[in-house]
Amino acid sequence: MWSELLLSLPEASRPDRIERILIVRTDRLGDVILTLPLLPTLRKCFPDAHISMLLRRYTGEIMEGNPYVNELLWYDSGEGLIPFSAMRRAIREQHFDAVIVVYPTLRLAWLMFRTGIPLRIGTGFRYYSFLFNSKVYEHRKDAKRHELEYNFSLLNALGCTANGQPEFHIHIPDDADKKVEQLLQSLGITSKNEIIIIHPGSGGSAREWGGENFGMLAAKLLAREGTRVLVTGGRGEERKVAEVLIATKGLAIPLVGQLNIKELAALIRSSNLFVSNSTGPMHLAAALGVPVVGLFPQITAMSPKRWGPYTGKKRVLTPDKPIDCKDCLGKQGVPCTCMASITVEQVFNAACDLLQEQRVRDKGTLIHG
Repeated sequence: MWSELLLSLPEASRPDRIERILIVRTDRLGDVILTLPLLPTLRKCFPDAHISMLLRRYTGEIMEGNPYVNELLWYDSGEGLIPFSAMRRAIREQHFDAVIVVYPTLRLAWLMFRTGIPLRIGTGFRYYSFLFNSKVYEHRKDAKRHELEYNFSLLNALGCTANGQPEFHIHIPDDADKKVEQLLQSLGITSKNEIIIIHPGSGGSAREWGGENFGMLAAKLLAREGTRVLVTGGRGEERKVAEVLIATKGLAIPLVGQLNIKELAALIRSSNLFVSNSTGPMHLAAALGVPVVGLFPQITAMSPKRWGPYTGKKRVLTPDKPIDCKDCLGKQGVPCTCMASITVEQVFNAACDLLQEQRVRDKGTLIHG
């Protein structure tokens, strides 16, 4: 099969001729994090290649310090998309031999076609897929595999296969660690405390377990001796964070819009547990090796099989409802009854179990380390 594929490619696009590679992932933070493991795999296959990524500026910070990528290209200015003609010109000047369009849109497919990149790898199931000349035929919406595994499938066209555990390389600079250390000290949090982060929002990317539920969970967790609960969120999620604070009578500590991505990563790495809906920071926690409790709808396209935390240190909870329940469709601003059917007690027990597992692991590390 591989030999047939090689013969079907233009000579300049064969793997042994590829010197410059572009990876395109212009959507959200979690999507970019689940694309990170492609980079070390590509580097092993093409140790001398120039590898670039095209992404949005707000996710670009997660790439800073990554040793496997040579250059970042921006799809937007921070205020809007870079005009098509300027974007086309900038990419053409790079003389890429191959592009992997991990996140496909018509604009991106047309852009890569118009830049004249010889090998254009993308999905075979969109109406514009004819713009790719190396197609992967997988319906991601069926959620038969994890998003990260779907991403890896795109590398087959370059003769690359993933071996072993995926490597998420997220560089956290010293200044981010120092800021978080000072923040925790100012809050009276020490190494003796058990730090649990609750992230009640999802940035609109998923159906949510409501802020009131997260608040009741936080109150139960705070009853554990030595436990401190930090509540994180992005701009626009202040109300959800406030619901948690009200339920805990102000004992939970709000951190909304105070940290950049690297500082948030440093904070998460300092914690014992991360609890959230399906959202980018959840994938950040999983990538950093922090135990995660994730709450997911039972909808196939949003299922934990495709979007769950990619780690062994996890508990995933979904509603006990029929698959693809439509009870909550079109009810903007109304709590999802399906997600609300996950009880606070279920999430609390999952959190406690996961914390106990981590304590056992830590104890084993101390004994055998």
